[in-house]
Amino acid sequence: MDSNLLSEQIFSTTSVVLSVIYYVIYAVTMWKVFVKAGYPGILALIPIVNWVFLVKIAGMSGWFVLLYLIPIVNVIFAIVVAIREGRNFGKGGVFSFFLLWLFPFIGHLIIGFGSAQYNKVT
Repeated sequence: MDSNLLSEQIFSTTSVVLSVIYYVIYAVTMWKVFVKAGYPGILALIPIVNWVFLVKIAGMSGWFVLLYLIPIVNVIFAIVVAIREGRNFGKGGVFSFFLLWLFPFIGHLIIGFGSAQYNKVT
C-alpha cells in the first residue's frame, strides 16, 4: 500500500474526528447560552437559525442576520453582535471582542458554564 495514501487517509480521519468533537462541545456550550438567554437550547443546533437567535440574544431584530450575507459588512456586524451579546451577559468590550468574536468557543464556554446572567440591555 502506498504510504502517502495511508498518511492522507489517517490525517483526513483525524481531522474529521477532531472536527466532530469540536462541534459537539461548541453545540453544548451554545445550548447553555441559549437556555440562559431564555430560548430553547435545541435552536443552537440548527444552522442559520442559531445565528438568528444569537442576534436576538444580542438585543437586535432577527432580520439583521441578513447582514451576515454581505462581505466585509459581516465582519463588522459579527463584532457588533459579539459586543452586544457580551454586554447583555455583563461582560466588557475586551472580553466580548476577544472571546466572543475572535475565540467564540472559549467565550461561549465561559458564559454558558460560568456565573454570567442574561440581562437584556437596551
